[in-house]
Amino acid sequence: MDHPDPEELAGAPVFDAGHMGCGELVMLLRLRLKAAPGQLLCVIALDSGAPEDLPAWCRMTANVLVRNDPNTNRYWIRSRLQW
Repeated sequence: MDHPDPEELAGAPVFDAGHMGCGELVMLLRLRLKAAPGQLLCVIALDSGAPEDLPAWCRMTANVLVRNDPNTNRYWIRSRLQW
């Protein structure tokens, strides 16, 4: 399991998707993650479906949801190595 240190979490680039719907969000998220294999990305997603959709999308695409903070709507996702 992926256990990044607090500094890595704090230093991760941020993708602020705001209220973007999950369809558009995952298309843009895929592009960002594909451009940075193995890297951690912090996603801010305010869409009401994000708490269910982002973890499911990570499982289906072999990216790793490292951490989720429901209080700040942040999701730290590690890009898979092989694209």
